[in-house]
Amino acid sequence: MKTTIIFALLLFCTQIGFGQKKLTQLWESKEQLPTPESVLYDPGKSVLYVSLIDGDGSAKDGKGGVAILNPDGSLKDATWVQGLNAPKGLAMYKDLLYVADIDEVVVIDMITGNVINQIKVPEAQFLNDVTVDNNGKVYVSDTRRGEIYLIHNNKPSLFMKNVIDVNGLRVVDGTLYAMAGPELWKIDANKNHTVVAKGLTLGGDGLEPVGDGSFLVTCWGGLIYHIGADGKVNELLDVRGNMKTADLGFNQKEQILYVPTFLNNSVVAYKLD
Repeated sequence: MKTTIIFALLLFCTQIGFGQKKLTQLWESKEQLPTPESVLYDPGKSVLYVSLIDGDGSAKDGKGGVAILNPDGSLKDATWVQGLNAPKGLAMYKDLLYVADIDEVVVIDMITGNVINQIKVPEAQFLNDVTVDNNGKVYVSDTRRGEIYLIHNNKPSLFMKNVIDVNGLRVVDGTLYAMAGPELWKIDANKNHTVVAKGLTLGGDGLEPVGDGSFLVTCWGGLIYHIGADGKVNELLDVRGNMKTADLGFNQKEQILYVPTFLNNSVVAYKLD
């Protein structure tokens, strides 16, 4: 009898929404960050890399760069990398940082902070997010062309086309996941896709695995979602009209999101509970 009552209570709590993920704001960076687009958390160095567009997101003006924040949001290095154009998505592999920058992927030596390669992607128009698998294969999305490119041994090639409004990318356990507009896709090695979740109000921007089979998704317009392992979509935050929510970073161990606010020139940290 007692077991039945407990089960009924658990079912009731689930039905009315208890136990759902929620966000609690921890801090907002105080120093001005010129148009931050993407944040990448580095657990080894315990720092945050932030791509800074500092101008038009499509302009080759040399004004962009990458800054470094401490985990509390304080500024560590405002000018770690300079001379980029409109840097967006960031991905790390060993001691290399890959940065999507309009029509090329910039490779930075994370030890020295020097740009060591600029890989041009033929016909690319708006490279947006980037991810790397365990073998060093780099995937980068072109939102305007609706294409995903593969860079292997510093050589780019078209991996997949007709991925409308593709943006956020992540490789999880050897499998590529992509935000295709308001849908989350799972893509296999044969370029076949399965729709994991759909129904977001806006197209997805940032994509981060939580570590339990679920994902966090930001939409640039000011929305943050949690997508469960079962594909269920739960809205965590709606700040439309107040700030943008661009390509987030995530500290899996401490369950902390780092969200660049783009036009508000800051990064906001949230605890995921």
